[in-house]
Amino acid sequence: MKKHLTNIFSPESGNTVMFAFDHGYFMGSVSGLERLDLLIPSLIDHVDVLMATRGALRTCVKPNFRKGIALRVSAGSSMLNDDLSHELVSVDIEEAIRMNADCLAVQTFIGADGQLSSIDNLSRAINAGARYSIPTLGVIAVGKDMERTDRYFKLATRIVAELGAHIIKTYYCDKFEEIVAACPVPIVVAGGKKLPEKEALTMAYRSMQGGARGLDMGRNIFQSNHPTVMADAIGKIVHHKFTDKEAWEYFSEKTKS
Repeated sequence: MKKHLTNIFSPESGNTVMFAFDHGYFMGSVSGLERLDLLIPSLIDHVDVLMATRGALRTCVKPNFRKGIALRVSAGSSMLNDDLSHELVSVDIEEAIRMNADCLAVQTFIGADGQLSSIDNLSRAINAGARYSIPTLGVIAVGKDMERTDRYFKLATRIVAELGAHIIKTYYCDKFEEIVAACPVPIVVAGGKKLPEKEALTMAYRSMQGGARGLDMGRNIFQSNHPTVMADAIGKIVHHKFTDKEAWEYFSEKTKS
């Protein structure tokens, strides 16, 4: 278990830069992810962990890849559904072991119509992973009708941690430091929707100042005009304690035409 967690969190900084490109499991082809075979090789050296589906890992990541793998193991809904909260565990533990997963990523809908089945999925993944010392990443989902408040995130992160998840992925919000303080396991902040690069770096900095143990960026990297430089700028904040201003100066300098 500690070995897997070391593959996720840097032994030097104790933090992580994850790159999420698992969007296709419910959104299909996403702008910026049309050519995974070209994008992923260019980014591998700039992040610590790949968060992906097994299909993407098999087709776009070479087997000599030596960094962390957060394997998406829940699925079941798509953008064609009004309610995305009904999922199941789509990848069994033996498959996760074959994929060399360092953690099992499970979407968790607290307060949604599918909460009970979602908690069942999370619990099954935690129990299966524990038998083979593979940690579970509980991904706090926020549907279109769900609140994005500190009260909600404090509730959801604590519930998922109490159920046994080893890492929580959630969103940055006001009073974020209170959410971190109330959660007994590391929190990684989701990048969410695409923001202008300067705003994304400010969100990353505030997340780390609030106690996050890393960022899991997707759109804010792969939809940037300079994805590798953006990943490096995030890394400067996460691992080298850059401020958002310093990270923006780094990004600006590296992208001068």
